Amino acid sequence: MTWIVGIDEAGYGPNLGPFVMTSAACRVPEKLAQADLWQVLRRAVRRHPSDADGRLLIEDSKIVYSTRRGLHDLELGVLAMLSLGQNGEDLCLAHAIERLCPANHADLRAEPWYTGTSLLPRSADKGLLQEVTVRMERACRSRHVAWGLVRSLVICPGRFNQVTEQEGSKGAVLALGLAELVRAHHELEGDAEPAVFFVDKHGGRNDYAGILQHALPEGMVLAHEEGMQRSRYSILGLNRDLRLVFEPRADHQHFCVALASMVSKYLRELLMLEFNHFWQQHVPGLKSTAGYPGDSARFMEVIRPAMQHLGIAEPTVWRRR
Repeated sequence: MTWIVGIDEAGYGPNLGPFVMTSAACRVPEKLAQADLWQVLRRAVRRHPSDADGRLLIEDSKIVYSTRRGLHDLELGVLAMLSLGQNGEDLCLAHAIERLCPANHADLRAEPWYTGTSLLPRSADKGLLQEVTVRMERACRSRHVAWGLVRSLVICPGRFNQVTEQEGSKGAVLALGLAELVRAHHELEGDAEPAVFFVDKHGGRNDYAGILQHALPEGMVLAHEEGMQRSRYSILGLNRDLRLVFEPRADHQHFCVALASMVSKYLRELLMLEFNHFWQQHVPGLKSTAGYPGDSARFMEVIRPAMQHLGIAEPTVWRRR
């Protein structure tokens, strides 16, 4: 058996709200290690929004979600793949955070806008969620595909600013997230079974050897290829064969990266709903924001008096880079 792990993020560009990075792992028979999981699981999943035939839409989150399309397909795919919210049980955002970030969300809990009380699902029908979850489980079982660890890292503006100022680069936040997620999977997934990580390429960076060496100091990083189209590494000296591949648009090429992209986007959208709700309680009539440059300046200008009244410092709300 082989582990396939995908890593992707959401919210790297905004000035407001959290940055979220996620890893998603599945365990497959050796003969499926190079297979297209969209094809392997085609009875339960699709990748084109127009093919609305009852299967889950799993793709790059930018395809699955937009303000026009709404949260439905994104939410349905994430909750079904994580087997969350099925069988009619009550679920809220805090439950999802505890599941995805069990040891690392103290910064989020300290945010004045975060409550975690948002009920899930927000858009998807519970009956449909149970139906597609069962369908997905059957498809995976028939092909001997098992889903493993899914982990998310949520970094709020205060910590985001601290990391970027300390390291002198915004890319340090991506490096931090990558190191934590790679380490989490290496420590928890299987024993000596081989694992390959597919990671959506971080901007213009081609060299990841230093980040990987820091994440896995017990091993030795060997670079096989470092370029704009691909960077490939193996880690020597571990108890397993561990390889990592960084590619642009990996979320469109690898199923697990697409799922990581969707989980990251879903968490960020839910958190931004709570962020906007908090500020709208203090500033009546305030229009919601997604936090991206342009509109974020408008939002910040309007909430600044309320921030001063509440004693909330600007660096804990506004990302400087």
